Amino acid sequence: MTVRVLVADDQRVVREGLELLLGLLPGVEVIGSAADGDQAVAMTRRLNPDVLLLDLRMPRCDGVTAVRRLRELEVPVRVLVLTTYADDRSVIQALQAGADGYLTKDCGAQQLHDAIERVAAGGPILDPAVQHHVIHAATAAAAPSAAPTPPPPDNLTAREAQVLALVAQGLSNAEIAAHLTIGQTTVKSHINHVLTKIGARTRAQAVTYAFRQGLTTEQ
Repeated sequence: MTVRVLVADDQRVVREGLELLLGLLPGVEVIGSAADGDQAVAMTRRLNPDVLLLDLRMPRCDGVTAVRRLRELEVPVRVLVLTTYADDRSVIQALQAGADGYLTKDCGAQQLHDAIERVAAGGPILDPAVQHHVIHAATAAAAPSAAPTPPPPDNLTAREAQVLALVAQGLSNAEIAAHLTIGQTTVKSHINHVLTKIGARTRAQAVTYAFRQGLTTEQ
């Protein structure tokens, strides 16, 4: 299966470099490039790529705004952020807007290839540096407490919280099913219930929620 990718970056040399690099990767086809968020949204709606490889800092319409607009328009595209920024605010804003993955431009060709394939297949991907910032942001936001562990938030069941914790660890549906000794259909049902209850659209948003709520270990 060939993954059709649209590249969005305001720097021409970066766009052309990514197009050249991606063109050398097996199973990846670059179908176009955009110079800002407005173009990225318009071209995504017109060309229907499988994955939008998106920078964050762009003129006129930045990456976070572009992702938010695509989600509001319910455009069925997977969004992988590729940026130089890995600070708490950038990471959290992008994931909350609906990005499915987040990489920094320090990544290598193989890491980028793996990320594109995983995101295209429906899984989340977070750069190790980004994971550190997400955890840091969640820890900073959490108030210290010596009280007993409260029940899962937002009416999540214990099993749903357990599944969410495994999602946050980066496990696939198949891996979660094997870990909990349940069927993949059951796992998918739990994840759908979780997304509905917490108001998330994507697994990446669910991961951000899990870190914020401290649900990153099995309940």
